[in-house]
Amino acid sequence: MGNYDIENKKISANTFIFPTFLLIVIAGVKMLELNTGANWVHLGVEPKNISGLKGILFSPFIHGSVKHLFNNVIPLFFLLSAMIHFYDKLAYIIYIIIHILSGCLLWFIGREVFHIGASGVIYGLASFMFFSGIFRRNTQLLAFSLLITFLYGSMVWGIFPETVKKGVSWEGHLSGAITGFILSIVLLKKGPQKKEYDWGEDDDESDNNEKYIYHIVD
Repeated sequence: MGNYDIENKKISANTFIFPTFLLIVIAGVKMLELNTGANWVHLGVEPKNISGLKGILFSPFIHGSVKHLFNNVIPLFFLLSAMIHFYDKLAYIIYIIIHILSGCLLWFIGREVFHIGASGVIYGLASFMFFSGIFRRNTQLLAFSLLITFLYGSMVWGIFPETVKKGVSWEGHLSGAITGFILSIVLLKKGPQKKEYDWGEDDDESDNNEKYIYHIVD
């Protein structure tokens, strides 16, 4: 999990194992809920309530509807797969931290209702990938930051209470975005770095060539 270069890194099947597993679990939870007639909204984060702390762990797996589920699993799969590709084993630690810390922050700042869904984690992943690409100044990561802007740029409006639909947890979105941003700074020296080039040898060769040409002309 130290520093490394990603210039020649290729996408492997292992990149998609954990994201696929996570999607199966999330979809399975919803299917089980629908088939049993259960309602697991109470497993969401309930801010400022001790019993609501359990939602920090469970809320990303609970969704209010199939549409809610579908809207979350696609960006979750894409962003998590990209993070594993670029950040390798560090990606799993980043995911866990975003999962836990975004839920904790939501518990402190959220309205006193149940907050459910994986969107907080998604905002955390998107925020981390975007800012990390900018801060690291790595060509591939910068390109991915631009891709995130193109695909999910409108997500920024999801962190403001005035611009979200009623019933949408803007606090969850904001908590994820803040967590991702902070992590992109804290982990700046970990994972892929900007490739440094040593021009010293070439400069020496250039100097020698200039001297050699000079002597010929002379």
